[in-house]
Amino acid sequence: MENSDSNVFQLVVKQREPTLVAPEKDTEKGLYFLSNLDQNIAVIVRTVYCFKSDEKGNENSVEVIKNALKKVLVHYYPLAGRLTISSEGKLIINCTGEGAVFVEAEANCALEEIGDITKPDPHTLGKLVYDIPDAKNILQMPPLVAQVTNFKCGGFALGLCMNHCMFDGIGAMEFVNSWGETARGLPLSVPPFVDRSLLKARNPPKIEYLHQEFAEIEDRSDTNKLYKEDEMIYSSFCFDPEMLENIKTKALEDGVLDKCTTFESLSAFVWRARTKALKMLPEQQTKLLFAVDGRPKFNPPLPKGYFGNGIVLTNSICEAGELLGKPLSYGVGLVQDAIKMVTDSYMRSAMDYFEVTRARPSLASTLLITTWSRLSFHITDFGWGDPILSGPVALPEKEVILFLSHGKERRNINVLLGLPASAMKIFQELMKI
Repeated sequence: MENSDSNVFQLVVKQREPTLVAPEKDTEKGLYFLSNLDQNIAVIVRTVYCFKSDEKGNENSVEVIKNALKKVLVHYYPLAGRLTISSEGKLIINCTGEGAVFVEAEANCALEEIGDITKPDPHTLGKLVYDIPDAKNILQMPPLVAQVTNFKCGGFALGLCMNHCMFDGIGAMEFVNSWGETARGLPLSVPPFVDRSLLKARNPPKIEYLHQEFAEIEDRSDTNKLYKEDEMIYSSFCFDPEMLENIKTKALEDGVLDKCTTFESLSAFVWRARTKALKMLPEQQTKLLFAVDGRPKFNPPLPKGYFGNGIVLTNSICEAGELLGKPLSYGVGLVQDAIKMVTDSYMRSAMDYFEVTRARPSLASTLLITTWSRLSFHITDFGWGDPILSGPVALPEKEVILFLSHGKERRNINVLLGLPASAMKIFQELMKI
């Protein structure tokens, strides 16, 4: 298994001075509301898309992508503004229209030489995304930063740095795909619905659920010590359709469950393996967090093209001894219960909970699974065809595991994670199925 620090090859990227790309027409100005679902996940997400076409080189890549950005920002005008703090002490966008940050760059090699980008590798892939110098917090970072890096082979990479408070994976995918459509001279197939006031908290707030996603769990197993003392290893594990089917079969073999999805069985399988790898004490509580798409679950459902976060975090908490001592079906059942919990009233209660407490979900003794396996980033086309590779630069937190679709017909799922070296060794053994 390849570790992120095992590459001998050194990627050298020469970046030019950053410029601002503003919308090509005047857009709405003033303050733009961010919902409590946006406030909850104001983390920076860095992604890279690699393109290479047999028909044409990269001579016009910068010009095409930059011109399309000017046009698409007319529709997505809040991305041309800046984050600030509202009078209520919350994040809000000041729609100044000043523009996204755009950087041209050149690499010293062919695309193929950078290796496998389906696994987080901040050291190498970080060079393909522009970081704002001296930015100490998210308020000093524009909502959208783009870097186009041309490679010697005629291919190029688009590196994006976006704030999660602007949109979730579905919203980000729709934006990038709209940008690609604009580059190809096409109308937007999914125009953005920009009014986020649909998700305002209720007045007065009405908290109807326990919301254990916010619960702080005591680290009785002292896993934090392990994270501090051990080297972090990032790895990628590929599950093909046969392996995924085997896990589902194992989850159903004791007859407790009638059926389960790939996501439910894989989530429980990985949750158990990580719990075991970190050597959690039997009495240690462990929490699983994952996002559920709330768009169809709201009443009424959110409009098509909703620009913002429509995902809600749900959770399950149990003792490590229970999770590991019982069959896989037990863990899968917990995942299923967490999904069933997400209703319109649960989601509105979660937004009201934040309104009252301003708390963010705690990641203590927690596994947070984020799934990109159902997102269509791989069909983004700026005129050079679909990306030959796409993936995240890094995982946002040490507690995060990412599911990413991969391979022919996107039927494989890559599981990406970081663990302390000693725990990763155990985790690798548990992945042999």
